[in-house]
Amino acid sequence: MGTASQIRLNLILLIHHLVRSMRLAFPVITLLILAGCSNLPPVNPTSSIDAGHNQRLGALVMAHGGDRHWNSSVEEAIGLLDEEMPVSVAYGMADPSSLRTGLKSLLSEGVTHVAVVRLFLSGDSFLDQTKFLLGLSGTPPESWVLMGPGASNPEARQKIQHTQVVATHLNGLIESEYAGKIMLERAASLSLSPSEESVLIIAHGMGDEDENNKLLESMRGAAERVAQGGYADVQIATLREDWPSKRITAEQEIQRYVSEENESGRRVLVLPMRLSGFGPYREVLAGLNYSEGLALLPHEEIARWILETAYDVSFSSGWNFRGVLK
Repeated sequence: MGTASQIRLNLILLIHHLVRSMRLAFPVITLLILAGCSNLPPVNPTSSIDAGHNQRLGALVMAHGGDRHWNSSVEEAIGLLDEEMPVSVAYGMADPSSLRTGLKSLLSEGVTHVAVVRLFLSGDSFLDQTKFLLGLSGTPPESWVLMGPGASNPEARQKIQHTQVVATHLNGLIESEYAGKIMLERAASLSLSPSEESVLIIAHGMGDEDENNKLLESMRGAAERVAQGGYADVQIATLREDWPSKRITAEQEIQRYVSEENESGRRVLVLPMRLSGFGPYREVLAGLNYSEGLALLPHEEIARWILETAYDVSFSSGWNFRGVLK
């Protein structure tokens, strides 16, 4: 994504949010439209609240983290935002040490207001723990998710001390239009004859039935977007990966679907609704006729989602940051 396209993307998002927040004035529209049509330098997110006091917006992107390939795909997406605003990444499942390090990194770049963008499929993922650690809630999570040394360190369960203004969002990536757009593109990259193919979108799944049903409901938007590709059928499923008794049934249902589609003469395009990798689906589908799709990362649309979410957090929090030309 080049500099010019980054500017245009930022301007489109800003117009979108200004309209939604009813703060739009004609001079602002004129400035943004004219800027989008010219070869202007990058924009610097500066606060319209009190720009004289050098307030600055930055994004702290929380991501699960994994092997080198997993992390590099996240860093690639974040790298596309370098000219938009300061960005830091905090790996781990709401790990207090990485969150603290990320905040300090942004502070060193002069960031006073931090939009915490949780790069998780579900908006509920680690939300309570994140809010408590960052001082957005006084209620500790019912159960902590801490790995490594933090698991036995009582200080890891205390609020992080910081001086920045912080806020986050509720919706996950799976609920956004970007997830569906990427899934549609992933399917198209595998397809030979859509009318003779079916698509199966598989996600990790949840242990609790209500939570799993909520996840499935969130996946329907992406499935509807993929269906626009003209495929014979589009289905969604969860493997319930971490719950052995539930996983057995889930595996059987997934295998049955692919087998029945094969018997009907249709090849199945299997898309992992995951941020990275194909997960354990290869083993589950062994011996069946299917094509293996790519995960959501890497893809430049993830960078767009991160940027839009950061500005959503800003406007919903009343910070009113907007792009100001250097």
